[in-house]
Amino acid sequence: MYEYLHGTVAAVYPDHVVIDVNGVGYLVNTANPYRYAVNDDPTTIYVYQAVSDTAQTLYGFVDYAEKQLFLKLINVNGIGPKSALAILANPDHQGLMLAIKTNDVSFLTKFPGVGKKTAGQIVLDLQGKLDDLEPADSDELFTPEVAGSAGDNPKLDDAIAALNALGYKETAVKKILPQLKQTASQTTNDYLSAGLKLLTK
Repeated sequence: MYEYLHGTVAAVYPDHVVIDVNGVGYLVNTANPYRYAVNDDPTTIYVYQAVSDTAQTLYGFVDYAEKQLFLKLINVNGIGPKSALAILANPDHQGLMLAIKTNDVSFLTKFPGVGKKTAGQIVLDLQGKLDDLEPADSDELFTPEVAGSAGDNPKLDDAIAALNALGYKETAVKKILPQLKQTASQTTNDYLSAGLKLLTK
């Protein structure tokens, strides 16, 4: 129903953002909310609307290509929107696509909620079907918008909350916490990206 929303970011939470479009606040679940910053600058978020018997939910993406990758993922048997967002939260989308192409099941099972069976299903369903998402320059795939933030501990706390919201186990997050504290981070997005890389090593 909706292709995108164009408005200002009114609030950022560990698992979603609120987009103000002409005075109406839309709750949009995103893979990495901290790519966005609360400000008055207009922002466009591509969205997918999921409708069930009990809810209507909006999922948001930084660009059209990320939305298309999400749509391909949720068409895989065993992958729902929440699992797809957890997979997309890792900024290495090129690595994800390479893992699917090369049948790298061990890479895929590092994502929360993805076991060997589901990883195999991802490869089976998507192998050879991602060519239309390949950019001319692979280094430019899905470049995130980096959001600014203030304070050190709050940024790290927000990143940890976001990792938990994506489904990563608390024990796994605690294990990488010492390394995260040593990250030369400027934003919550930096901490979150570093955490995702560590968790999917």
